[in-house]
Amino acid sequence: MEEKEAIQNETVEEVVENVETDVSTDDVVVEEKEVEVEVQQLKPQRRSQRRRKIETVEPAESEWKEQVVQIRRVTKVVKGGKKLSFRAIVIVGNKKGQVGMGVAKAAEVIIAIQKAVADARKNLISVPIFKTTIPHMVTGRSGAGSVVLKPASQGTGVIAGGAVRAVLELSGIENILSKSLGSKSPLNAANATLDALKSLRTFSDVACARGIDMKKMLG
Repeated sequence: MEEKEAIQNETVEEVVENVETDVSTDDVVVEEKEVEVEVQQLKPQRRSQRRRKIETVEPAESEWKEQVVQIRRVTKVVKGGKKLSFRAIVIVGNKKGQVGMGVAKAAEVIIAIQKAVADARKNLISVPIFKTTIPHMVTGRSGAGSVVLKPASQGTGVIAGGAVRAVLELSGIENILSKSLGSKSPLNAANATLDALKSLRTFSDVACARGIDMKKMLG
């Protein structure tokens, strides 16, 4: 009887251990299933986050156009040696009758260009445009250089080069003849072109100065 009870007791203990191990394994399986469910719930969220597109707002284009005419390395003799810097000449215009030129120096090229652009916007002039060209022939001077501008018919284009062409194109003139005389320096050429554009007068201004009507003056 004692042996039977021992066997029964042993079998009961083994059964209990087996049941406990089964329960623990079931718990582990349940926990793994819960973890898998949580992972499955998280995955679509991560995918949705990855698929989100970042919307970027593009800045509006400015009507002002910039063109670098010349960048030169210049030196200044100071006590103890030479100081190197860069000089930038920049033309700024909106192609609607306003144009300006800026000159600036700095130790770096980018800074020199930025300062020249700011200087050009401070020195804008208004250009009278008559049917995509200028009202009359004019000559501008700067230093040892001079520029002659003549009106041209439709389809001629801008007959100019270098700094003169940059000034005329950014001012909005589409048909014109030009000739650069004397100094070939881009700074002198740009200054002479701006001087010529400043001296332009419209037909209405001339008619008011003479005290007559437009029809009588043109007629």
